[in-house]
Amino acid sequence: MGRIAAGDREAFARLFDQHSPLVLGFLVRILGSRSEAEEVLQEVFLQVWRQASRYEPGRSTPRGWILVLARSRALDTLRSRESRQRREVEVSVDGPPPASPPVGTAGLEAQERQEQVSSALDLLPAEQRRCIELAFFEGLTQSQIAHRLDAPLGTVKSRIHLGMNKLRQVLTA
Repeated sequence: MGRIAAGDREAFARLFDQHSPLVLGFLVRILGSRSEAEEVLQEVFLQVWRQASRYEPGRSTPRGWILVLARSRALDTLRSRESRQRREVEVSVDGPPPASPPVGTAGLEAQERQEQVSSALDLLPAEQRRCIELAFFEGLTQSQIAHRLDAPLGTVKSRIHLGMNKLRQVLTA
C-alpha cells in the first residue's frame, strides 16, 4: 500500500489483479447487478489509488480495507437507486403497470433461492436475524443498527458475524 501511495502503478495493478475478483463478487451480491457492481468496483479502486496513503495497516489488511470501501460505495449506490425509484414512482403515478415476475426456470430458481434464504434466516436467533435483516435488506451500517436497536456496536458486529457463519453453514449444506 505504501508503494501505491507513492504512485507505483505496478503495485496497484498487482493489488487490483489479486483482489478485484473477490470485491466484484461481493458487490454483485450486495447490488444484484453485475453492471452496477463493475461500475462500483472501478470507483472503489480509483479511491484506493487516490487514498492509499490513508490506509492504516494496524487497523486491517488491504483486502479488509478495500472491502469496507466497497461496502460503503455499494450501500451508497443502493440508497441512490431507492431514492431514484421513489422519485420515478412519484412522477409516474399513472404509468405502466409493474413488471411481472420472471417466468419459467429463472423465476422458479429465484423463488427457490428466496425460500432457502428465508428458511435459513428463520433458523437464526431473533437478535442475529434482526441485525442481518437491517444490514443486508435495509442497507444500514453497523453503527446505524446499534443506534436503532439501542445495542452496543460490538454486540451488533458479533451478532452479524455469528449469524452470517450460521447462514453460510446452512446454505452450503
